[in-house]
Amino acid sequence: MVMTPSNLLTPRQAAARIGISYPALKHWILAGRIRTVKTPGGHHRVPAEALDEFLPAAAAHTGATRISGRNQLLGSVIEVRIEGLLAKVVLAVGNQRVTAIITADAVRELALKPGDEAVALIKATEVMIGRP
Repeated sequence: MVMTPSNLLTPRQAAARIGISYPALKHWILAGRIRTVKTPGGHHRVPAEALDEFLPAAAAHTGATRISGRNQLLGSVIEVRIEGLLAKVVLAVGNQRVTAIITADAVRELALKPGDEAVALIKATEVMIGRP
């Protein structure tokens, strides 16, 4: 396929199209998770068809109910543990793990189980930094 300007998106356009933040998409680009081409000036452009694998999951959380949060991380459920009113859900996002404590009812409504694709929506007022 010949790459034309009409089927190449800037990283910001690509991020908006699949409903993730620009920094998250840049991370994916640098990690090689999403295919890009470089302009003669060295800028990344994302072929529109490179987004296809991310659109089904994005469509699941950007349909009739749209969310304003931009820190959405697509991952795979690796653990679900329900205890009483609460549940622990662990997503694998790349080589990282994201753990959420949510209501048991929410887990049941979402029918979450290991192997499912899910989105972690992160809304934080603080960021802590530590050293390994």
